[in-house]
Amino acid sequence: MSLEQVMSPIMQQFREIETCIECSSLRQIQVPEVFYYAQKAVLHPTAPLFDQETQSLKPRCIRALKRIFILCDTNRDGALTLSDSELNDFQVKCFSAPLQPTEIAGVKKVVQEKMPDGVNENGLTLTGFLFLHALFIEKGRLETTWTVLRKYGYDNDIKLRDDLLPSSFKRTPDQSVELTNETVEFLKEIFHTFDVDNDSNFHLNFVHLVLFFVHHSPWSDAPYKDAAEKNVLGGLSLDGFLSEWALMTLLDPVSSLANLIYIGYPGDPSSAFHITRRRRLDRKRHQSLRNVFQCFVFGPRKAGKSALLNSLLRRAFSEKYTPTTSERFTANVVDLPGGIKKTLVLREVPEDSVQTLLSNKESLAACDIAVFVHDSSDENSWKKAMDLLLQVASHGENSGYEVPCLIVSAKDDLDPYPLVIQDSTRVSQDMGIETPIPISMKLGEVNNLFRRIITAAQLPHLSIPETEAGRNRKQYRRLVNRSLMVVSVGAAVAVVGLAAYKVYASRKNTSS
Repeated sequence: MSLEQVMSPIMQQFREIETCIECSSLRQIQVPEVFYYAQKAVLHPTAPLFDQETQSLKPRCIRALKRIFILCDTNRDGALTLSDSELNDFQVKCFSAPLQPTEIAGVKKVVQEKMPDGVNENGLTLTGFLFLHALFIEKGRLETTWTVLRKYGYDNDIKLRDDLLPSSFKRTPDQSVELTNETVEFLKEIFHTFDVDNDSNFHLNFVHLVLFFVHHSPWSDAPYKDAAEKNVLGGLSLDGFLSEWALMTLLDPVSSLANLIYIGYPGDPSSAFHITRRRRLDRKRHQSLRNVFQCFVFGPRKAGKSALLNSLLRRAFSEKYTPTTSERFTANVVDLPGGIKKTLVLREVPEDSVQTLLSNKESLAACDIAVFVHDSSDENSWKKAMDLLLQVASHGENSGYEVPCLIVSAKDDLDPYPLVIQDSTRVSQDMGIETPIPISMKLGEVNNLFRRIITAAQLPHLSIPETEAGRNRKQYRRLVNRSLMVVSVGAAVAVVGLAAYKVYASRKNTSS
């Protein structure tokens, strides 16, 4: 039995063995040959790419190659193929050398012979692209696939390299992260590129196909699931698509940046986002320049908080009551006068979660405005909403993170409880905020609520509630400041008087 016949079963039995080198007393191992295969095993390992048992590409490798294929399909004609020019651009990017027309034809011929559906009239298909890389690996040319993966930012574990992503965004608790105008334009281009039906609805299958190949789409999980407007077919409108990105950037900017890179963001990653001015400074300057506003929605059970969030997404009203057991987010674009667009994020805080939220001193730092919803036909609902308003206002005064507040009188289609109207109006006047805003989700009468929320958030100094305790503290501080001012003025007068007396005495001694 020859040595080759002995080694072949060994490599088949132990698939983790990548290379066997023949040697005998007559043929000694060549040291350079050993080092070559050792270096190849380290720099271009088989294990992350190929499953020796099933003789197929591993799932993570397939997902990475799919992403690369999509990014190379620059014409985005919906055919999901690489044309000859796109295949040549791919070759130049990865290997710094163009392909001659005869070489491109040869590649496609090899694929078509082994995999008929790997090529069609438009060019190389995704199936053919994956087949090529599997063929490279089977032929021992792993360096080809690794060169491609590394050119697109992957490490040895076929994950995006850590150096491409910041571990965090440095900011104070009352600052937020937003997409820059350039990034928004890039996302709009992505949307329109893949809106092959030209119906202004980005279907979820394209979201899954293009955006998130390393993991499953985060838009399938909370807090992003059902957080944006969709049509009856489950497609995202342009506003819904941008709102999902705005929400992800607000809550998890690191993941948002990673996903931007996955879909081929061409600019410097550090320029993709903008850190906003501190909310505390916004209040002092009487203006907020944010493009994305986060509104905390408080209220007792059955007050209409969930209906309010659904209304932002233009969903039909439902009589069925489903209690919210955990925080929920919705986001959508709100049109303002003059063609201005802002993104509003509503964060529903269940009644049972309020105490936990307010136990953190900085819990209101991320809040641009708070809304307190009550059932206008239920006196008890109003009392609970008023108690929540006092808790939040007090927390803001004590922590230094005061937030503008609005009262929403929901279920205006029902017979109002008389004392609720009077009491809520009095409380709003006493606290220095706008009178309650009546709405009826059942009748679709929103009373321009979302636009009014944005307007109040843009002018944060006008709607900050003041509690009696807070008012007393301000009066006390004013009295102390006045007293200090009187003392300072008195001391200054005394100093000036003493100086004048010294001048007078000096002149008198000189004259005598």
